[in-house]
Amino acid sequence: MIRALCNITRLVAIARTLARHDALEALEVLGVAPALVWIMRRRRRPAPEADGRLGVRLAAAAVALGPSFIKLGQALSTRADLLGPQVAEDLGRLRDAVPPFPAAEARARVARELGAPVDDLFKGFDDAPIAAASIAQVHFATTSDDREVAVKILRPGIEQAFARDIDLLLWIAQLIERTQPKWRRLRPVESVRAFAELVAIEMDLRLEGAAASELAENFRDDGSYAVPAVDWPRTGQRVLTTARVEGIPIHRRDDLIAAGHDPDAILATSARAMFNQIFRDGFFHGDPHPGNLFVAPDGTVTVVDFGIMGRLDRQSRLYIAELLLGFLTGDYARAAEVHFRAGFVPRDKSLGAFTQACRSIAEPILERPANEISIGRLLGQLFQITETFGMRTQPHLLLLQKVMVVAEGVGRDLSPEANMWLLARPLIEDWVRDNLGPQARLRDSLANFADAAHRLPRILAGAEGLLEQVSEQFSGAPARAARPPVWRDAVLVAAGAAIIAILATAMML
Repeated sequence: MIRALCNITRLVAIARTLARHDALEALEVLGVAPALVWIMRRRRRPAPEADGRLGVRLAAAAVALGPSFIKLGQALSTRADLLGPQVAEDLGRLRDAVPPFPAAEARARVARELGAPVDDLFKGFDDAPIAAASIAQVHFATTSDDREVAVKILRPGIEQAFARDIDLLLWIAQLIERTQPKWRRLRPVESVRAFAELVAIEMDLRLEGAAASELAENFRDDGSYAVPAVDWPRTGQRVLTTARVEGIPIHRRDDLIAAGHDPDAILATSARAMFNQIFRDGFFHGDPHPGNLFVAPDGTVTVVDFGIMGRLDRQSRLYIAELLLGFLTGDYARAAEVHFRAGFVPRDKSLGAFTQACRSIAEPILERPANEISIGRLLGQLFQITETFGMRTQPHLLLLQKVMVVAEGVGRDLSPEANMWLLARPLIEDWVRDNLGPQARLRDSLANFADAAHRLPRILAGAEGLLEQVSEQFSGAPARAARPPVWRDAVLVAAGAAIIAILATAMML
């Protein structure tokens, strides 16, 4: 009861803010609190700046509501299936437009977290932050051994604010699932929980440091793509210190050209790095906006901010690669079949009809000039038709779709005449061939065989225990004394036959 009252009070405050920015459609389309929406529509006094598209108004409301809703707006920018492509695109431009917290508080938080005064930890510490975001802000500093570093510090009270707002969002999602059956396939409760997990990771800067280290290790042999080193002695749950990055923001094309860089070469490097993260490693940067990518004087592309990272298992990577190739080559039957094989679309739906739907989405996009082709937009529109085919939301793919949209925007700013997906297509084709060809199938079969052989002793032990129980039930005597040796022989023969069958199958693939 107390939880409901607190959330209702908070919901009223949110509705007031949405009304002030003329963005009550956000609650209206979800069917949440229709009476409250009705009242607010009649009492609203829109702010003078409440103008323009719904996505722009929603972004302004998110900024007014604070850090939690700024982060939520960024997360919703992946949900073209929920909000429509235009609103999602507008929210995708939402940046962490929040004021910095005072330098004195920043110093105090560093001292509390690291257990020493700032002056003991750093030779110099810039009080003016270089960046302020919804969850943290960044200050430049110099260590006692003259290394230039960047210090990321969590906002005061941010954990409590997010806990309160996530509880509200979960409450609303549960309400939607109970009262709006048409929204259940979009998994609102699961999506909120996924958002909560994402935020929980961002709240622990040690995890961000670990993500940076993992990404750096994945690219340790690639001199064209760099990740700043983590200064672990000056890092804790609420403070992260990394090497300072020097370079030109990747979207400043004119500055890059003036510095002697080739934008097309930088785009090729970025496309290759993105491909390797998604397909080779299954571990990718989840927020590659222009403020997080820099070009060093030697042309190296350097990435920062590792609070949002995505992971894909190998099977998901195979599905996505096949899907992309299906669209890029105009093989819509292949693209549709991947959806059925992956279980994204129920098997009782028509493969032919879904193939037709894929064509209807792809051809208007892929027939455009190469530099205007957007795979991210294509996937966003694909998500929109999911209701017709009963396709359930795939939360683990939503971050990837957002990354594609953002990366494409960066690519167009960098090299307006090029297309990063056409640059990456040969890499995707080679990867699919290496991972779906006959040799790959044989390799997978042998790996499955080895795994089965590794688990065989446990299987045999379990089977032996089961046989003892059955024997005891039938004989009434302890199984180990009463069971004839033939039982054990039978188990071993059956297990051997299974292994031979598995190996024979693997060799035929």
